[in-house]
Amino acid sequence: MAAAAGAASAELVIGWCIFGLLLLAILAFCWVYVRKYQSQRESEVVSTITAIFSLAIALITSALLPVDIFLVSYMKNQNGTFKDWANANVSRRIEDTVLYGYYTLYSVILFCVFFWIPFVYFYYEEKDDDDTGKCTQIKTAFKYTFGFAVICALLLLVGAFVPLNLPDNKNSTEWEKVKFLFEELGSSHGLAALSFSISSLTLIGMLAAIIYTAYGMSALPLNLIKGTRSAAYERLENTEDIEEVEQHIQTIKSKSKDGRPLPARDKRALKQLEERLRTLRKRERHLEFIENSWWTKFCGALRPLKIIWGIFFILVALLFIISLFLSNLDKALHSAGIDSGFIIFGANLSNPLNMLLPLLQTVFPLDYILITTIIMYFIFTSMAGIRNIGIWFFWIRLYKIRRGRTRPQALLFLCMILLLIVLHTSYMIYSLAPQYVMYGSQNYLIESNITYDAHKGNSTLSVPKRCDADAPEDQCTVTRTYLFLHKFWFFSAAYYFGNWAFLGVFVIGLIVSCCKGKKSVIEGVDEADSDLSDEEPSV
Repeated sequence: MAAAAGAASAELVIGWCIFGLLLLAILAFCWVYVRKYQSQRESEVVSTITAIFSLAIALITSALLPVDIFLVSYMKNQNGTFKDWANANVSRRIEDTVLYGYYTLYSVILFCVFFWIPFVYFYYEEKDDDDTGKCTQIKTAFKYTFGFAVICALLLLVGAFVPLNLPDNKNSTEWEKVKFLFEELGSSHGLAALSFSISSLTLIGMLAAIIYTAYGMSALPLNLIKGTRSAAYERLENTEDIEEVEQHIQTIKSKSKDGRPLPARDKRALKQLEERLRTLRKRERHLEFIENSWWTKFCGALRPLKIIWGIFFILVALLFIISLFLSNLDKALHSAGIDSGFIIFGANLSNPLNMLLPLLQTVFPLDYILITTIIMYFIFTSMAGIRNIGIWFFWIRLYKIRRGRTRPQALLFLCMILLLIVLHTSYMIYSLAPQYVMYGSQNYLIESNITYDAHKGNSTLSVPKRCDADAPEDQCTVTRTYLFLHKFWFFSAAYYFGNWAFLGVFVIGLIVSCCKGKKSVIEGVDEADSDLSDEEPSV
């Protein structure tokens, strides 16, 4: 018994060490990603650190779901019995560790979304004014951030004091009702308050996922497959445009050779042509630099690999979309309706992902690799969608996400959007494979009667069965992720309709991505840019 417990503890320690290495890899990736897109002229230490930290929190939170599923599955054998070391105290301690991990990460997300990111954003906005002192910047940033903090406090209060269960005694006094509210808050250890706040943010994350992730799932693989235009061909076109603009300029200037002033209309046209000529010459320098760079030649050699990655990504997207469609159709046909939040346990219509995960569970750790791949794919396609679409406020484009020229405010917006999308990721995965997200690969024992014809007798045999909603609570351990998903039915109903909108936007994005031509090798360098640098781009 002691030896088995020691071996299990050693395996868990190794697992946590691997998780620690994963955290280091996430931090390294976030640093490289932020530095890659950060503007070289407008870099600022506080906003850079904030962006790296927020992006890391988003990725770490998404990585906790496979860990949660692995831990509840690891405590049981495939025959449905608990492992020798997994007694009640150990199981409870492991569950509490994961739950506290979610408490910590979700609290940090609330802190980032409602306080730190808004504060840094407004502080940096005030810094653009040269006449503003440090104290004035901090006071102004705190003033605007206070509104976000009030919203967060209201969400926590509503979640804490709106009970999911009503008092049994309808004739209870007001004091007894208030006492009941505080008892519920204490019994749930603040889970309802945090769940309500996170679910409210998840609704915003759902909108961001519908806009950015759904489009990114089609744009990213098709852009990899189609590639970019040739730098030499673009440079030739740009040279022809320069010559054409120069001819127009000479034609207008020739009208004033005899000393006559130009009409107002010609002056406006001349000013626009000169601005156009400056932009074309900037493009010429960028294209010449890219055409002669070693990185362009290296990327050209990797072209077949990019096509392979693009095909792989589009296959993963189709797997995800087909599974989501069948899962939503299953809820539409077999759930209890909108009053229950369209919750359904098990699956009446099997989807590819829900069928594939049980098969991969037989070979450790293929199922965890698949779940991690889908989550990471969800994050990376969200990044691709934000890069392609940009940051918008209704019909007004606020910022562009461009390599080496992204403003600090745009990076802060990008990280906040990713934080919100990550919150929606867990529900998306649950929609595809609810039983797997709830119980992992756990089995439990049920009694089965077997009749022997030879002796005409009956015997009782314990056989393993996959854990589901009908399983006894002491036989199957629910993941901590599930506790945050369905505290409030109206959020689940909103997520259900959001999934249909996600499917519709993906189809529209797929059509748009197929119809669009190849991207320019220097996409983003145009007349609309106000922060173009005359320096060569960093490749």
